[in-house]
Amino acid sequence: MKKVALFLADGFEEIEALTPVDVLRRANIEVTTISISTTTHVTGAHQINVIADTTFDQPDYSTFDAIILPGGMPGTNHLKAHQELNKLLVRHAKEGKLIGAICAAPLILGELNLLQTKNVVCYPGFEKHLKGANILNETIAKDKNLVTANGAGAAMLFALNLVEELLDQTTANKLAEKMLFVR
Repeated sequence: MKKVALFLADGFEEIEALTPVDVLRRANIEVTTISISTTTHVTGAHQINVIADTTFDQPDYSTFDAIILPGGMPGTNHLKAHQELNKLLVRHAKEGKLIGAICAAPLILGELNLLQTKNVVCYPGFEKHLKGANILNETIAKDKNLVTANGAGAAMLFALNLVEELLDQTTANKLAEKMLFVR
């Protein structure tokens, strides 16, 4: 079974975090929500409270096939400021494992110089942080081990693209059909 780590920080965009969790779990992908603070209680950008599965210091990160970073402010800035998460992202990228980032979150990868020559999208206004990237004017961008999306409205498409990358297109298409989502 594929395993995914989805990181949460106070101020995260709820749709961008919870939609991928839901869709990936429907695809029988094990998703662990991870708070970067010392508590599992995390408050989203729109004051929706979530209880993460665990805190940052608990998991064995070598067992994860993918990392997902939801956007939202100030959640993205909190994720970016977390030094241990930054080290994990660099290691994960070097290993060629899948990374998904939506909305403002691709800026974290840009600041870590992980987007060199990659096709990337982000929420408008954050492009200056995508150092070395080929910035597309699209909803979704996929490039090798990277899936990015431009905002909350793309959350379902983002999640289905992650399913496609982790499993296959047939599974993603069947899920979309069951959820009455037109791709």
